[in-house]
Amino acid sequence: MLSTRSHVGDSCEITISKEILDKLHLTAGSQVDVRLEDGAERIVIQPVDAKAKRVDIDAEFASQVNDFIEKYRPALNELAK
Repeated sequence: MLSTRSHVGDSCEITISKEILDKLHLTAGSQVDVRLEDGAERIVIQPVDAKAKRVDIDAEFASQVNDFIEKYRPALNELAK
């Protein structure tokens, strides 16, 4: 089961159960594609294919950005309002 949690600007966070995260091999910060299913009132969330990741982004830099976001998430959420 998914549930909306808190607001981030004009958006909402969604919580995904550990069972589903484990099944899809996702962790906090994993990239996913989110889309509306054509002709249905469904949201489809899929892991981003590892082969489709951009290769021109330095992995160490990306890690530092993720660390920064996690450390300052409350302040960033306030700024997004």
